[in-house]
This record gives sequence, C-alpha cells and structure tokens, in this order.
Amino acid sequence: MEVDNKQKMKEIKEIRALPVTLEIREANEENEKRTISGSIKYNTESAEMRDWWGDAFVEEIAEGAFDESLKVRDVVGLWSHDTSQVLGNTKSGTLRIENTKKELRFELDIPNTSVGNDAWELIKRGDVDGVSFGMKVTKDKWSSENRDGKKIYKRTILNAELYEISPVAFPAYPANEVSVRSLDEYREQQKRASNEYKKRKLAMELELM
Repeated sequence: MEVDNKQKMKEIKEIRALPVTLEIREANEENEKRTISGSIKYNTESAEMRDWWGDAFVEEIAEGAFDESLKVRDVVGLWSHDTSQVLGNTKSGTLRIENTKKELRFELDIPNTSVGNDAWELIKRGDVDGVSFGMKVTKDKWSSENRDGKKIYKRTILNAELYEISPVAFPAYPANEVSVRSLDEYREQQKRASNEYKKRKLAMELELM
C-alpha cells in the first residue's frame, strides 16, 4: 500500500502559489532583456487552507526539497500554466534559477513574441501580479498542533520535482487530491495510535481492579 501511495504522489502534479510581489526589470539601451523575478521561500508556512473535510492545514517546502530535481530536470516558464505558451526555459538560459538554503530564486526573460508581449504588458500594468509553480511531490510528512484553540495540520514537503513557473492572474494555493489523500492517511495513523492507547489504558485499568 505504501508503494502505491508514493506512486500516486509522483503521478499527480500540484500547482502552488508564490506569496510574493513580482519584480520587473525593463529593457534599456544597454540591456534589451525584459525580466521578472521572484522566489520560493523555504521553511515558510503557506496561508491557511482547508481540505475537502473542512480541516485547516498549512504547507511549507523544506530546504533542499528541489535539490535532486534541479540536477536532472529542466524547468520551463509558462504563461498561466499553458504548455503551448512558453516564456522561457532553464535549458536555453532564458529562465535562471538560483537555489540557496533560504529560497529558490528565479529570473525569467520575457520573449519578444505575441505571447511574451501580451504577458509583459499585463504584468507591467499590474493586471497579472502573481506567480504559481508546478511540482510533483515525492516525499512529505504531516504533523498537527493546536493554535488559538483549534487543531491545525501541517504538511512539510521534503522532496519534489519542479516542472514549471508561471505568471498568473489568479495565483491559487488550493487543497487538492494529493494533499487530501496524504492528510487522510495521517488522520488514520493518528486514529489507530489513539485507539491503541485507549486499549492499553483500559487493559492497565482492568489489571489494577
């Protein structure tokens, strides 16, 4: 069962938002590039979300989560996650990624194409001011704690394959099938542990009678 769940995680792509303001650098006489940049912060909690059952949870990406992926996989810059509208690629150097202990920072050169020009105008005007990235999580862990009198779950993404970075008008950080499935598994583990504790406690009470 564990192998099946890991395989399912690898097959499903997750879209996540970057809680940052896009930085833009316009072309000038010395540099004809039009560039946007931003970063994915490691060990930083997302905004609070809710799964399909209404339970609150947050996510964070652990330091080093993309290390292996960046060694073997190219990353593309897309317009609104549309694979037919490519803005850049690490393979050609038009998308550059710097991976540090604190963050994964990117710079994306916007091309002089119809898609690129439209994207640049919308970004420059502020109509598009968000970024999302696409990844496949291959390893995560869950924990839970009480905050302000309510229970909240926390997902830490330990390893993931990074595929794409996209400027988008409506960046979303949604609950999704993978998060819900792995959270359900964590709930079941907690339930089994709680039931086992109750059984042992009852057994001890019976022995003392």
